[in-house]
Amino acid sequence: MEQQFVVENIKCGGCMSSIKTALLKLEGVAEVSIDKEIDTVTVTGTMNREDVVNKLNDLGYPEKGNNTLIRKAKSYVNCAIGRMTEND
Repeated sequence: MEQQFVVENIKCGGCMSSIKTALLKLEGVAEVSIDKEIDTVTVTGTMNREDVVNKLNDLGYPEKGNNTLIRKAKSYVNCAIGRMTEND
């Protein structure tokens, strides 16, 4: 099953790296692809949609229309972490 999420706050490859790493740890997630240009995260597998939405919220990348200042701040932190780990 493939599910697509239109999200906020994807700024760079660091963001994409953090999102992909975190979502691949969720039960049932087999593949994650991200299109930064249109702010979409596509997840393939047998995962629960709510689990993916909750993880994206926790990371600071909520679905469009659900952004808050705290989520935006979280996205900057996860962006920085993603930048550090994508160069490993």
